[in-house]
Amino acid sequence: GCVLVVSVIEQLAQWHNSTVKAAMERLCDYIPGKYQIICHMLCCIDREMNADVVCHSLRLCKQDPGQPLCHLYSPPKVTTLPLCIHLMHSSTFLFLPLQKSFMGFSSVCAFPLLANLCEKIKYVLRNKLPFEDFDGDKFSTFPTLRGYHWRGRDCNDKNTTVYPGRRPDNWDAKSDSNCNGIWGVDPKDGIPYEEKFCKGADSKGVMLLGDSAGAHFHIPPEWMTVTQMSAKSFANLPMAFSDEFDWPQFSEITGFLNSTIGGWTDSLYLRLRKRNRCNHRDLQNISQNVYFPINIAPYLSFSLARNQLLDNPAIVIYATIGNDVCNGERDTLAHMTTPREMLSNVVQALRYLDSHLPNGSHVILTGLVDGRFLWDNLHDRYHPLGQLNKDVTYSQLYSFLDCLQVSPCSGWLTPNETLRNLTSKRALQLSNVLKEIARSEKFANFDIFYMDFPLRQTAEEWRKMGGEPWQLIEPVDGFHPSQIAAALGTGITWQKALHEWPQVLGKENPFNDQIEAIFKDQGGH
Repeated sequence: GCVLVVSVIEQLAQWHNSTVKAAMERLCDYIPGKYQIICHMLCCIDREMNADVVCHSLRLCKQDPGQPLCHLYSPPKVTTLPLCIHLMHSSTFLFLPLQKSFMGFSSVCAFPLLANLCEKIKYVLRNKLPFEDFDGDKFSTFPTLRGYHWRGRDCNDKNTTVYPGRRPDNWDAKSDSNCNGIWGVDPKDGIPYEEKFCKGADSKGVMLLGDSAGAHFHIPPEWMTVTQMSAKSFANLPMAFSDEFDWPQFSEITGFLNSTIGGWTDSLYLRLRKRNRCNHRDLQNISQNVYFPINIAPYLSFSLARNQLLDNPAIVIYATIGNDVCNGERDTLAHMTTPREMLSNVVQALRYLDSHLPNGSHVILTGLVDGRFLWDNLHDRYHPLGQLNKDVTYSQLYSFLDCLQVSPCSGWLTPNETLRNLTSKRALQLSNVLKEIARSEKFANFDIFYMDFPLRQTAEEWRKMGGEPWQLIEPVDGFHPSQIAAALGTGITWQKALHEWPQVLGKENPFNDQIEAIFKDQGGH
């Protein structure tokens, strides 16, 4: 965190030919309200020192005994500490408050102004449920903190029997019980609109059980690219922070809003909605940002919202495309999920789903990605932090994160080709486990399918459109699929389902145009 902020301040000073103090004030002016506390903490920066030196001097970064010195930039030949650092070391009484605030930098939640928001975020991280949910039905009228960016928007947060995805109560003749915007009675014939347009329409929702790729993790590159930086760049910081730096509202499976982070939005949910307007708002994104193997089954019990008797069937996408081989451990191979563990974890989750999903549901298991694509296409390119001075490549970033033991994937984000190949070998073994589960396991309330993660097809499609492979990867973290990759992946998944599993997608509703004409003002997400 320190290296990032100091880098941005030093580059702002360079780009605007200003003092570091002026650059810091400029950055603070860009950042909204209470988040400015982060930039006000770093008062002692010398433009001639790189960010590694500054942060080690301030003791925000340290070198543990017997551990390598972690640095993002090339080490300087001579280290000269600025005057304020010497004063800090020699005058404990004078600078003790400053040092205390420096120590708090390692946790944003240590700042009093952000403490309340952090408590809310901790709640949603633990429960994967909306923080603002007054009736306890697991749906919300609030966008972030696991609200309707993640699940269909509740249309009555004071009634636990009203929520997206349920079968209509008495055909919604008097009110909208399933929040799809279709309710009331046609005065011409006295038939409820829901019955007229949605009866027998094979309505179904879409749910994602995923990792940070499914949650659509994204840090805007303009936050650290000084040539593009302005107050407008940070306008979305509060929303991003309270959505865990995820953007599920633009994601490949549950996206529903037009993308504001580049590319365009195309999602399985939007295509299902277009196919059958009765599916409106029936979505759930139950994904989480973790960089270690996860067993989905335990948290399904409190995060999944589906009533086997009252709700419509659902299409469930099971897509942990990297977590089972990705971790920040030095001995990364020893910490990867084994095929035996994969089998146990997935079957456990499927059995839980079978006891809670309505009959007629479908489950699609998605294989793991071949992450060698990352190093092959990014390692010698400049990261956004290195574009101004051509001094930080993705290879350097990966090594820095690996040294800090916070790499999102030590097995793939490494110059060690043997390790990259071994990681892909394990990923393939785990994908084969999923493939065998789809072939051999049978469940009472859903059928089950397998598909490979469509990275190769996505890259081919993007090349045909004139794009470059590196544009399919998030520029800041150099790891997650970008907005372009998400949108292209949707089309590939849809075509496969359309040709191989048409029963999954359901019928096309012939009344879609009539629904839109009558309820066009009630269809907002």
